[in-house]
Amino acid sequence: MFTFLLWCVLFVLCWPLALAALFLYPIVWLILLPFRLVGIAVGGALHLVWAIVTLPFTIIRRVA
Repeated sequence: MFTFLLWCVLFVLCWPLALAALFLYPIVWLILLPFRLVGIAVGGALHLVWAIVTLPFTIIRRVA
């Protein structure tokens, strides 16, 4: 909602820039989508490595 209100203010102040932003936003979103997917995959891999490294300590803590 805040983004829409901000766009409305931009439309009142400078409508060509607002229209350019309106048309370019989906294109930029599609260009950045692979980087988001890579970020999710790298985050998952790092979480898996961290879980494997801390597994012995977790087992010792639960047994003791």
